[in-house]
Amino acid sequence: MKAATVNELKAELNNTSHEQLVILCTRLARFKKENKELLTYLLFESFDEQAYVEEVKKDMLEQFAMINNSSLYFVKKSLRKILRHLNKYIRYTGSAETEVKLLLFFCSTLKKSGIAFELNPIIKNMYRAQLKKIEKTLSALHEDLQYEYAKELNWLS
Repeated sequence: MKAATVNELKAELNNTSHEQLVILCTRLARFKKENKELLTYLLFESFDEQAYVEEVKKDMLEQFAMINNSSLYFVKKSLRKILRHLNKYIRYTGSAETEVKLLLFFCSTLKKSGIAFELNPIIKNMYRAQLKKIEKTLSALHEDLQYEYAKELNWLS
């Protein structure tokens, strides 16, 4: 079965009744956890972006607290897991400013954590990749926001 394009889906959804849309959305949410999480964000959390960012930061701090520091191998695995979750939350918002805020928070938390990430080239490259991602996203923001976030980015570099 070949999947329809986004435009085809949009056109078909425009021709669908309200009741049928509700049924389709609930059915879609049952099949994959990410669909359910995205629907939860869109329905309950998208109206208050700041509260969403704070909730994601709180979740990230909990994950940082659970990192096994016995070996840099376990640290690397934990950091990848945190980044995987973080990127998922960023995808839900679709906001460049939220992406910059959350990635800056990740990098500053990693720097403050006491993890010797400079000793491991993989973790060091992971950190630098996030800094590059911030720089790239920063260019899409308004000049005032760019200046504000660039100061924090310079501290992290």
